Amino acid sequence: MKRIFTISGLVLLLSFFITAAFAQNVTVKGKVTDATTGETLIGVSIAVKGTQTGTQTDANGAYTIAAPSAATLTFTYIGYSTREVAVNGSTNIDVKLLAQASELQQVVVIGYGTQRKIDNTGSTASVKGVEIAKQASTNPLSSLQGKVAGVNIINSGSPGSSPQVSIRGLGTVYGNVSPLFVVDGVWYSDISFLNNNDIENVTILKDASSTAIYGIRAANGVVLITTKHGVKGKPVVNYNGYVGWQAVTNQVKMANASEYATGVNELSAINGGNPVFSNPAGYGKGTDWYGQILRNALVTNHQVSVSGGTEKSTYDYSFGYLDQDGLVRNNNYQRYTLHIANEFKPIKILSLGFSANGLYSKSIDPPGAIFHQLFTAAPTLPVRYKDGAYGDPADYHTGDGNNFNPEATLDYFNQKSVNHRLTGDVHAELSILKNLKFRTSFGGDIGQAEARGYTPVYSATVAQTVNTSDLDVNHTETHNWIWENTLTYDYKYKDHKFTALAGYSAQNNRSFELDASAKNVPYAASGNLHNSFPDTTKANYYADPSQQIHNRALSQFGRINYSFQDKYLLNASIRHDGASQFFPNAYGWFPSIGGGWVITNESFMKNQHIFDNLKLRGSWGKVGNSVVPINPSVQTVSADPYLTAIFGNPQVASQGASINTIVPPVIVWEKAVATDFGIEGAFLNNKLSFEADYYNRKTEDAIFAIPVLESIGTNSGSLIGNQASISNKGFEFLLSWRDQPTKDFSYAISGNIGINNNKVLSVISGKNPIYSGGNGIANGNLATRTVVGEPIGEFYGYKVTGVFQTAAQIAASKQTDAKPGDFIYQDTDGDGAITSKDRVVLGNPNPKISYGFNTSFTYKEFDLAIDLQGVTDVSVYNANLGYRFGNENFTQDFYEHRWHGAGTSDTYPSVNIGSNNNSKPNSFFVESGAYFRVRNAQLGYTLPGTALRRFGVHKIRFYANAQNAINIFGYKGFTPELGGAVGNMGIDASVYPLYATYNFGVNVTF
Repeated sequence: MKRIFTISGLVLLLSFFITAAFAQNVTVKGKVTDATTGETLIGVSIAVKGTQTGTQTDANGAYTIAAPSAATLTFTYIGYSTREVAVNGSTNIDVKLLAQASELQQVVVIGYGTQRKIDNTGSTASVKGVEIAKQASTNPLSSLQGKVAGVNIINSGSPGSSPQVSIRGLGTVYGNVSPLFVVDGVWYSDISFLNNNDIENVTILKDASSTAIYGIRAANGVVLITTKHGVKGKPVVNYNGYVGWQAVTNQVKMANASEYATGVNELSAINGGNPVFSNPAGYGKGTDWYGQILRNALVTNHQVSVSGGTEKSTYDYSFGYLDQDGLVRNNNYQRYTLHIANEFKPIKILSLGFSANGLYSKSIDPPGAIFHQLFTAAPTLPVRYKDGAYGDPADYHTGDGNNFNPEATLDYFNQKSVNHRLTGDVHAELSILKNLKFRTSFGGDIGQAEARGYTPVYSATVAQTVNTSDLDVNHTETHNWIWENTLTYDYKYKDHKFTALAGYSAQNNRSFELDASAKNVPYAASGNLHNSFPDTTKANYYADPSQQIHNRALSQFGRINYSFQDKYLLNASIRHDGASQFFPNAYGWFPSIGGGWVITNESFMKNQHIFDNLKLRGSWGKVGNSVVPINPSVQTVSADPYLTAIFGNPQVASQGASINTIVPPVIVWEKAVATDFGIEGAFLNNKLSFEADYYNRKTEDAIFAIPVLESIGTNSGSLIGNQASISNKGFEFLLSWRDQPTKDFSYAISGNIGINNNKVLSVISGKNPIYSGGNGIANGNLATRTVVGEPIGEFYGYKVTGVFQTAAQIAASKQTDAKPGDFIYQDTDGDGAITSKDRVVLGNPNPKISYGFNTSFTYKEFDLAIDLQGVTDVSVYNANLGYRFGNENFTQDFYEHRWHGAGTSDTYPSVNIGSNNNSKPNSFFVESGAYFRVRNAQLGYTLPGTALRRFGVHKIRFYANAQNAINIFGYKGFTPELGGAVGNMGIDASVYPLYATYNFGVNVTF
């Protein structure tokens, strides 16, 4: 019996100690991140389940909480699934939360404010800053490629260049085709001054209901960008840096020296000449000019930021440095960025703040014609002779078409560019009443850019000889400001929610450009290239009237948002804009209205288990485009030197002038009227979400320049005015899946597709076409036209039906002036002759279909993101092949498939492709511009946080990244991703090729 009592006592004592141990509080620390992106989440609520104990994550996503060992912690964050985690005595618990893509209560950014997603009646898309920062793109816009349906982005390989962006097609011809960029409330035409790592969020407004509040500039869409601002908490220091290299993708293979010599001899024989090269086989491979001038380019990027704050103030500061070599040897671009943001709350009802972004960049520029020279240079030409002198094309008698040595071009080209830019805003917000707020903000954009090119006295080859030195300067300055004031009233009563906005805006935009040049400038060191002209030289200055811009705008705007029971939604806005460039017809009205129906909030949907949410929405609106060339309503004249006349005795020189363009008596706003219908929803506990849109946008009173008779005597030979209407119709689809099967593994997959049809509806000239597209086209030919019923700038020319094989075939044809090996053109009108009337539509440079496929996976400390992107149903024009004036080189593809005797080819012409007949715009030069690309692939690993925190480090993440590593397309040039001005879009005239980037980086947070 005694033993039984002894055992029972021990059991009770042990139970007491166990209970006491589990009842004892432990200090739990950890970090909360996004399960898909790995981004730290700020302000997550952590509570001990069943108690009042709780805390929030700080700016690092870190938290500390005291909890019983046997307790359960609940993690809650708006827009994310709630998670419960058992403590089980642990002192470190890191948690990953899964975003609910279709969470209707999440907040989205809209014009002049924010709004719950459930209340939004427009077509918008948001991309988090962390997704942009992950990519190795040096411009934030490039990182958006393939991520948003309906947004087409065309990149350039030139360091420091900005991509071309269009939203829902091309709707203007004469003005700026880019969307409006609004950064922290300030309006810009580009965002090259922003560092990717300084961006918190990007929202793209696509339909008129969303954009009409920006009426004056919203015709091409609006991109809202919120930069990072500090949050309450201890100072957080972050470093993000990478180093890597860039390499040409899909390099075009050129004929080697032996093949080139063979081709040149064939060309000479076709034209009745003697062989140029006596022994083509003896030249071997010769000089690979692409290999001589291009390189794998080093790129490195670093950014350091510090942020934090208190109840009264927050701050976020960052400094960034980018050093990017170009693919062309000597080409280099360096950029320094600075971001400063402060917010202050001196009293409860007042908040003050400012943000500023600074940019300083400098570059060593490449020769503008270098890629044309690399394409056409003779491989028989050595880079240098044995004595060190440059190889001279004159020694090889290859003619004027490639009478240059690209190495000499590069060695004696000396142009440097610098750019200074300061942007930002100051703002204040006052809570006048409980639901009434007044906000005022003043922002600006001050910039100065200068390019100085120096040409010394030198003699490299017979053709590349300069006897007089020359210094050329191009100087541009920009001074823009915008002042906006808004009143916002929020009201909620039972089932009714109402938000009203009223605002006033004033803008002033001024820029000017000055060109100067001087001869016989001594050159002792590079320093004088970025100072004033030497005193010993006489400089000539010229200011192009079209580049001296000063315009102003005044605007009043208002918007009402109404919601009843979170089921029935109404959004209505109106903006009244006045722009000086349209004086005396300066003012325009831009209204919009949108409605929505949240079907899943209806009582009859409460018991269904298919949709987690389902919403229908529709909108209509009218927006404007004020970004047109200098004051189109004002007639300008030029007083060029060639207009000088000499009269009298003694003779006196009198300066003459010429009218630049004819301006109609009345010119009004270019406007876009658009409708949009959309549906969005989610299934399976918000894991699967979708959106679909149909849009119809019509540009009215499009400002156009149509040809007029040269006898009128204007410089441009065109008439500017409201000449046309243009249509863009299409569909957009988005499908996303997010899931977290286990606590250690989560993933997200999304795909989007945009379909757009562009068409000119009417032109004041009727069905008379407007021809353009002469960039890189030989013999003054034009390769594009714009005409009623067809897309803007379509390719237009002759349809090739074959290649002449014999003289007898030519004699029996309609092209009796042809030679064997020439193209056979289709007699479209059947009149028995080949004339300009036989030209047909050859292709469309406006992409009809663009798509993207984005994935992300996380497993424990590993993360993987892969982005795919492409376009289809688009054409490009390979102008490089026919732009010939002599004995330029050939591509390997052309050489191997060329016609060189009867029966050798019925698709490729002879080497006489540069002749007047063969170089005419025709179907041979038009190719498919479709491509598929692995846009970005990144693998990362985050070191476990427990050990790091002992050293004050919250996070270290290593990653490897590859951008544009895989490109699949059929185009025979470097890349089918071709931009260009309207009318020249899609024409490849020796563009700077794109590149693949491979880099390794690290992100450290203290």
